[in-house]
Amino acid sequence: METKKYEEMSNEELLKSEKMTSTLTYTLGGMLLVLFSLSLFITFTKGFTALTVVPIALMPIVLINLGSIKKIKAERKLRGL
Repeated sequence: METKKYEEMSNEELLKSEKMTSTLTYTLGGMLLVLFSLSLFITFTKGFTALTVVPIALMPIVLINLGSIKKIKAERKLRGL
């Protein structure tokens, strides 16, 4: 799937993309925070497991999406939305 550049999107597409990306990113971030705290609890009670690494490995997805949200907001500001 080829993604459109933010400059090529219409105002409605840009707003929809921002809403969807921010909702999914903040949900994923919250779930990773819960998973990380639970994996730390399991690590302290039962020892190290592979579950401890999963939230750390998925954190770059959240960071990339936060960068995309920042770019979308900059484009909205440029357009005056």
